[in-house]
Amino acid sequence: MKAHRQQPARLAARAEKGLYRALLSLRTEDECQQFLNDLCTPAELEALIDRWAVVEYLQDGLPYRRIHELTGVSVTTIGRVARFLTAGNGGYQTVLKRLAP
Repeated sequence: MKAHRQQPARLAARAEKGLYRALLSLRTEDECQQFLNDLCTPAELEALIDRWAVVEYLQDGLPYRRIHELTGVSVTTIGRVARFLTAGNGGYQTVLKRLAP
């Protein structure tokens, strides 16, 4: 949450959990698309899509510069995704395992 917010921590935590529950309630790609298009600005959604697009290329071992050439995503963002892919909270790994054929 933004640092300038005056919202008490317990209310912020409640809102955060509410968001997670909302995401878990989505049942189809169309529902997810509709929700994210309502929730996010176009720039926010583009940033999420860019980060996810980078994951596959990193998994394939492509160099950052090549990923940048293919996606247009900044090398800084690619590095951030790579860092969280290997030493993050495990979210990327959980999803990758579940989406694996």
